[in-house]
Amino acid sequence: MTSDDASQRRSYWAAQMDEAYAFMQRIGQYPVRECAEPVASLREAVAGSGVEVVFSDTLIAGTFPRLFFLREGLIPAFLEAARDLNRRGWLLRVEDGYRTTEMQRHLSLTPAVLDRILAKVLWEFDGRLPAAEVIFRRLSALTATTPKTGTHMSASAMDISVLRLDDRVEVDRGAPYLEMSELTPMGSPFVSAEGTRHRGLITLAMGRHGFLPYPYEFWHYNQGDAYDEMLTGSGKPGRYGAVDVDLANGRVSPTAAPLESLHTPEAFQKALDEALQRRHAGA
Repeated sequence: MTSDDASQRRSYWAAQMDEAYAFMQRIGQYPVRECAEPVASLREAVAGSGVEVVFSDTLIAGTFPRLFFLREGLIPAFLEAARDLNRRGWLLRVEDGYRTTEMQRHLSLTPAVLDRILAKVLWEFDGRLPAAEVIFRRLSALTATTPKTGTHMSASAMDISVLRLDDRVEVDRGAPYLEMSELTPMGSPFVSAEGTRHRGLITLAMGRHGFLPYPYEFWHYNQGDAYDEMLTGSGKPGRYGAVDVDLANGRVSPTAAPLESLHTPEAFQKALDEALQRRHAGA
């Protein structure tokens, strides 16, 4: 990589992360009129549907089993999007669905996430450690730090990968799920031509059934929430907001403090200090 190429990548990453943080700030102010629609299990929806879908078997933050739920009203669209991908010879793998606020809180500060973001920010600043606020903004852009800005907590979003049906090899999207770099934004110019084409084809298939991509993560799609309405310029409030879910019956109740940060400044600083210690120990 030439110095000019590295400089372009740094500039692109920084600009995209600043845009993503600004996007999150606007989402925090965007109106939501929670419709109280229950959630439904994606696994149960797939069973007997004739659609082939697979689900990640990893744990969130190495601790929490993944909750493969979306709002009931999104289930038909989910199945049709997956069916479209099957027709192309592809297989939808759902990486993540609904997250509780506790899951989101732990995910943001887990070493698997925070260490990678820290490494990328140090790369962005050519080895210099910026203010903690800068790192927190990058974290907020890639893993929402309030319930309202994280549509996984609205049960209206899913993270996906796509595999080939015949051999289960992952379709090249330029990088794998949870890449955190200048390759992460959907429109990254640093992704290969094939990866870019596949991102476009997958987004078209999802979009035909109402699922829009989060522009700053190529794996995240959502519908019916503040992201959706703001990105489409509909002028309508989101119908799905941050909710707590009774997993026994799927009923939802609005999260009590959707704009309250999931992390106190003290908790974030402690996690950041620990990440720096891990980095120094591994140097």
